[in-house]
Amino acid sequence: MAVWLLFAVLSCVLLPDPVFGITRHYTLEIKMHNVTRLCHTKSLVSVNGQFPGPKLIAREGDQLLIKVVNHVPNNISIHWHGIRQLRSGWADGPAYITQCPIQTGQSYVYNYTIVGQRGTLFYHAHISWLRATVYGPIIILPKRGVPYPFPKPHKEVPMIFGEWFNADPEAVIRQATKTGGGPNVSDAYTINGLPGPLYNCSAKDTFRLRVKPGKTYLLRLINAALNDELFFSIANHTVTVVEADAIYVKPFETDTVLIAPGQTTNLLLKTKPSYPSASFLMTARPYATGQGTFDNSTVAGVLEYEQPKHARRSSIKNLPLFTPVLPALNDTNFAAKFSNKLRSLNSKRFPANVPLKVDRKFFFTVGLGTTPCNHKNNQTCQGPTNTTMFAASISNISFTLPTKALLQSHYSGQSNGMYSPNFPWNPVVPFNYTGTPPNNTMVSTGTNVMVLRYN
Repeated sequence: MAVWLLFAVLSCVLLPDPVFGITRHYTLEIKMHNVTRLCHTKSLVSVNGQFPGPKLIAREGDQLLIKVVNHVPNNISIHWHGIRQLRSGWADGPAYITQCPIQTGQSYVYNYTIVGQRGTLFYHAHISWLRATVYGPIIILPKRGVPYPFPKPHKEVPMIFGEWFNADPEAVIRQATKTGGGPNVSDAYTINGLPGPLYNCSAKDTFRLRVKPGKTYLLRLINAALNDELFFSIANHTVTVVEADAIYVKPFETDTVLIAPGQTTNLLLKTKPSYPSASFLMTARPYATGQGTFDNSTVAGVLEYEQPKHARRSSIKNLPLFTPVLPALNDTNFAAKFSNKLRSLNSKRFPANVPLKVDRKFFFTVGLGTTPCNHKNNQTCQGPTNTTMFAASISNISFTLPTKALLQSHYSGQSNGMYSPNFPWNPVVPFNYTGTPPNNTMVSTGTNVMVLRYN
């Protein structure tokens, strides 16, 4: 009896409490490996020799210890896109902001806990354009014993949109930075790393989702494309949106989804009640209204139904293949209506705890401006004119990357000269923000930080 009691006490002390989660360990090896797409083979930077990288699975409340080892010539850092870094800012990952990048042959352990989030997020490189190939899903399950606020799906399927460049993405962004012009666009969009049958030499490189009739599937959509918003649709099917960016939303049905770069969206797909004797394309292409260049092409996967066991086997090649109709490239009306449908679930179990007292209001303008050419090297630029370069800005200030991590320099008391703590709370030069752009598009440059009072 005494031994049993001692075991029970030790169990209470040593076993993890499911309410607080467990500690999960992962190792991500950043390596070069050869990949062939569009009949073009190249060596690219990847995670654990996979493109896209492996999925990370955790539950709400779990602590993650993720060791990232750099085996490539490039410096690397990994950002856990959408994870709320509560008291774990060192683990956020943007190079030169929260950490110095991991150098060749070195490693870094990211340590953070998932608090108040469940759904789909993703990780990606956060230095230069390495995120073009270094990315993978983060699957956050509810706490053990806590159900989804919707019917439990038959199966869950991550679908991550990306881009394929025949060229080295690092060379593409270096050229754009040097000349000040828009970067060359990708050669294809991808679903789970595969371009699909609408591109040349890609019929075999097609993502295929095989489903059973009368079942519900949870599609975990991730847009890892560099800059492009995407329309997505499945021919002859509607889906129900149930989550966005690891937050449950009020469910709504739609036949087309709009997903921004860096955004995640969970969809419930209810398959047809009986075998339809057909296959269905799942396609995605950009939504774009600006003047910038973008890859105006379409990626496609195939939704295939499992044939009944008693049915005579027929070739999938002989089945009709239906194609969805996506909105027009610049259909802002659809984009606005879709975005307006996104509302917090705000249920008793998942309330929308929005602060009602506002301490300080900020107003930022995000835009694309210009800076003068670097004439030291007799350089001719490829911006709006041959004497200017494109420059992204916030409140007309274009960020200058520091040489030390800002958070690290602040913590170590070595931030003198690293940054200016005077980022404006309102635009310095007002103009008509929704009308005609200002005549003067020149921006200032600087490493400016906005300082907030605690709490």
